[in-house]
Amino acid sequence: MSTSHEFIVSQELALSEKQVNSTLALLDEGATIPFIARYRKEVTGSLDEVQIAAIRDRIQQLRDLDKRKEAVLKSISDQGKLTPALEEQVKTAETMAILEDIYLPYKPKRRTRASMAREKGLQPLADILLAQDKIDLDEAAADYIDAEKGVNNLEEALAGARDILAEQIAEDAEVRSHARKILMEKGKFVSRVVPGKEEAALKYKDYFEWSESLKDAPSHRVLAMRRGEKEELLYLDVDVEEEQVLPGIEKQYIKAKNSSSEQVELALLDSYKRLLKPSMETEVRVLTRQRADEEAIKVFADNVRQLLLAAPLGQKRLLAIDPGFRTGCKTVVLDAQGNLLENTAIFPHNGSGGMAEAEKTIKHLVTKYDVEAIAIGNGTAGRETEDFVRKLQLSNVTVVMVNESGASIYSASETAREEFPDYDVTVRGAVSIGRRLMDPLAELVKIDPKSIGVGQYQHDVDQGKLQNALDDTVISCVNAVGVELNTASKQILAYISGLGPALAQQIVNYRKENGPFKSRRELKKVPRLGDKAFEQAAGFLRIRNAEHPLDASAVHPERYALVEQMAKDLKVSIEDLMKDDSLRKQVNLRNYTSEEVGLPTLNDIMAELAKPGLDPREKFESFSFTEGVNKISDLKVGMKLPGIVTNITNFGAFVDIGVHQDGLVHLSQLANHYVSDPHEVVKVQQQVMVQVTEVDERRNRISLSMKTEDKGQRKRSDYRETGKSDQGKREQGNRSHGKGNHGRREAEPETDMASKLAALASKFK
Repeated sequence: MSTSHEFIVSQELALSEKQVNSTLALLDEGATIPFIARYRKEVTGSLDEVQIAAIRDRIQQLRDLDKRKEAVLKSISDQGKLTPALEEQVKTAETMAILEDIYLPYKPKRRTRASMAREKGLQPLADILLAQDKIDLDEAAADYIDAEKGVNNLEEALAGARDILAEQIAEDAEVRSHARKILMEKGKFVSRVVPGKEEAALKYKDYFEWSESLKDAPSHRVLAMRRGEKEELLYLDVDVEEEQVLPGIEKQYIKAKNSSSEQVELALLDSYKRLLKPSMETEVRVLTRQRADEEAIKVFADNVRQLLLAAPLGQKRLLAIDPGFRTGCKTVVLDAQGNLLENTAIFPHNGSGGMAEAEKTIKHLVTKYDVEAIAIGNGTAGRETEDFVRKLQLSNVTVVMVNESGASIYSASETAREEFPDYDVTVRGAVSIGRRLMDPLAELVKIDPKSIGVGQYQHDVDQGKLQNALDDTVISCVNAVGVELNTASKQILAYISGLGPALAQQIVNYRKENGPFKSRRELKKVPRLGDKAFEQAAGFLRIRNAEHPLDASAVHPERYALVEQMAKDLKVSIEDLMKDDSLRKQVNLRNYTSEEVGLPTLNDIMAELAKPGLDPREKFESFSFTEGVNKISDLKVGMKLPGIVTNITNFGAFVDIGVHQDGLVHLSQLANHYVSDPHEVVKVQQQVMVQVTEVDERRNRISLSMKTEDKGQRKRSDYRETGKSDQGKREQGNRSHGKGNHGRREAEPETDMASKLAALASKFK
């Protein structure tokens, strides 16, 4: 009897079968992960988004396996070769690899040496050899000499029989399983430079003569070697010693010691070298690629999450500058809602005249619009522009450097053209920089996550899987924060649970035609927004100053009656309940539990009543780079500098210290203790204190450290004093940013041979 998918998943994820069944039912009904995690805790047993996504993905794998089994059974049946035993084998195959091994002998293929030998009538001779009985081999083979069939002598007959045996051995499911296991455990990546391309392949120098265990190779090195191979600069092989694989196969196939077994042994060696080893190498390359992709995608998704959830400045009147030397600095003024009020260009770097005029313009705009903050892009001329603005000593104005990765992508996008049809890309880029300071999440959702400058080797991994992971991440972040219904762009609304681009556009259209929404229930008047979409979306949409006080909170409309009953029982209004902590303490939650509503939901409701619509993101903290350190030549070994983490890979973190080239804090230099995952220590956009340990101006590489000098005084702070890195320079090139106006290189291979970063294997492989 086959085991249910739900049972399999419950065992693998250490969940109850009821939790898996309930979650699957919700997913199959069209419920989104954020909605299930937030508003159906009683149904799932309070599963979080990660657990729900794991159930969804694993069930999909098992369903895909079922579909493949159906196709395999049909194919074998159509050939007239399906037996009850074979059918049972197919139906009970637990993985795709096992299933494909079973199917391989029956899989339609082009003519092979073995198929041609069978056409010559040599299958019976192969069977005789495989039996390995003590016989007169010449006499047995002589019966199969047939010039008309192309078998002219004894050797041709035996060679044909060996070809049949070689294919049979290579397609044996047990043999393949054994070879796969040995190769994964004992195999190595072997990399060498393509002769004559040493100069062109300098960025892969440490892979010119390189060997590394398959099971220990971290994802970034696997992807680096594969990129070098793709660029035809490296030869990359998967290798294993024959002595480690062959004994297990010989034990299965060599049953005697005679002339027949000698033929089987020859066939076995041929099978391994010509068929099995190349096939297994290809398969293992795919498996290690999948493993590397999964780890790289996880790193990328984690970084994107941190970037999207970076602290917002909030609704402030601000001036934003997209810096430049020759073409000047495009300058815009935005109101507190991010609307463009005015734009101009200043030239503070074009001599004293340009500087004086720029100073006059900035001061005029700050006064005219009562500007509260100035956002300056961190690209070309960014530090110089920041120095210029800070020297103006504008009172009560916060000056902030903003990571502008992806701003140029946005400014040339259809979204930007739709928002600002009458302005050129420079104005749009400056607006994006300003809005990114106000609310990183609201602005970054307009840009393809692959263009916002975090991750490792994102262009080399499976793009479909990457996109799915990033979509999940963006959806999770948007719904975790929630959006203001009356000001949200259609881009961010599209990520709200249950909506999507079409309904997001309908909401915007309705808003334009009818004015601001006065209540959540008014959403039901939006064309094509039905009850299911309303159920999924309503809790994540906020309305300030709405008719119902709970419309500004994350309390779902389906629970309004419950809160109203609480207030009624206390003889107060909902507003009173939200304002007065002493009243909330009088509520006995157990009095309001039911089959549908338990303590998890009630606790969430009480938390929302205390702080309705609370933004889960951290509070914005001002930051400035060290004055006078603007370029790499200003750096000296031993300098301690403030910086901002811009990217995290599984070999370390990149930190912007204000010199147009990020420095690398190698994994070994992130803390005084052992760190297996950089995300345990740092996060994207975190403010840190680093120490310069090495500067290579020629290669434009900077090595940094975050180790504390006094191990006994480690503080829980975003700033950390640091020591010296010996290895950071070797991995500096593994940067995921494209080379643009940020002065950052495309990703290069990480090359620290000493680090032993464990590659995270797929949970279900």
